[in-house]
Amino acid sequence: MTLKYISVPVLLDVKVKNMSIKDEIHAQITGALNDAKFPIKTPEDLLAAMPAGADTKCKAGDVELTAGDAGKVLKASDFPFKSAKQVADVIVERAGL
Repeated sequence: MTLKYISVPVLLDVKVKNMSIKDEIHAQITGALNDAKFPIKTPEDLLAAMPAGADTKCKAGDVELTAGDAGKVLKASDFPFKSAKQVADVIVERAGL
């Protein structure tokens, strides 16, 4: 049983190290929205769903992105968002990651 607990984090660490910056930022955005209630209908609702609001940060390598910065690439027509994955897909695509 102990061996399973040791091997799982090691596998996750290896996977994270091999992720691209785009994939890491995507994973951090979806993780930040893990407890959000969807659909998210407005930019204000999206920021409120982030753990630290507009100051929520995602960082991978030399890239750092706040929720406030990410919100600048969103359009009114993007809403409502139906999932965290959809939010992350749009942000990483528009941010040029």
